[in-house]
Amino acid sequence: HKKPSNGIIKEKAKGEEQMGAKRYELSDEQWEQIKEMFPRAKTGRPPKDNRMMMNAILWLARSGAAWADIPERYGSYKTVYSRFCKWRDDGTLLRIFETLNEDADFENLSIDSTSIKAHPQSAGAKKGRNAENNQFIGVSRGGKTTKIHAVVDGLGNPVCFMLTGGQVHDSKAAVDVLSGINISGSNILGDKAYGTEKIRTYITEQNAKYIIPPKENNSDPWYCDYWLYKERHLVECFFNKIKAFRRVATRYDKLASSFLAFVHVASIWLLSK
Repeated sequence: HKKPSNGIIKEKAKGEEQMGAKRYELSDEQWEQIKEMFPRAKTGRPPKDNRMMMNAILWLARSGAAWADIPERYGSYKTVYSRFCKWRDDGTLLRIFETLNEDADFENLSIDSTSIKAHPQSAGAKKGRNAENNQFIGVSRGGKTTKIHAVVDGLGNPVCFMLTGGQVHDSKAAVDVLSGINISGSNILGDKAYGTEKIRTYITEQNAKYIIPPKENNSDPWYCDYWLYKERHLVECFFNKIKAFRRVATRYDKLASSFLAFVHVASIWLLSK
């Protein structure tokens, strides 16, 4: 067979690079929804384009690559990392996430958690306040893990998150997770792990209704609307979607704040689609 010319090879490589450039990036429609939510530069040299920086962070979140491997088209990886830290620390990513879910359907809320394997790269946080045991990396049967506790609405969209070490039982974190949102008038869907008296009492006190099946060995079982309980699959579907982002499916970050920021980045992508 005749070999393709160098010109054809270069054109093919260029085309593949252009396709790759758009694969993980925000569409025009997505960018229009969030472009006004980023802080504006006050003084000094104009900063790098916010859209380019966000696309670079999305590329990293989806690929799971190291910071130094960010493609050159996004500029210096140090600039991208600096912008990520700024948006993480000043609450920009959290505000965008919260703004995008302002119209959440609170009629049915599903709560659950998923365990995330902590890569060896995530170990070694500094001693003191930033020590590893303060960064929600726990030791369980699966090794070192972090748990993402999440609540999704009636459409399967994320409403709030909380991190704990992987060894923390779901029932221990549930009230703290639910206290982060207004659940009044909502149906709270959860599996049997959330059926403790403390959780059920809290939900009732908040003028909400629990849709949680009792354990088979419970001496005083309560009624559960199993038809409505089927909607709980939405939170499991959400975890499947968010784990398409490799920086969420595996924890590479030493700091819990960085890992949670990537959870928010992934959620921003999903909510803006």
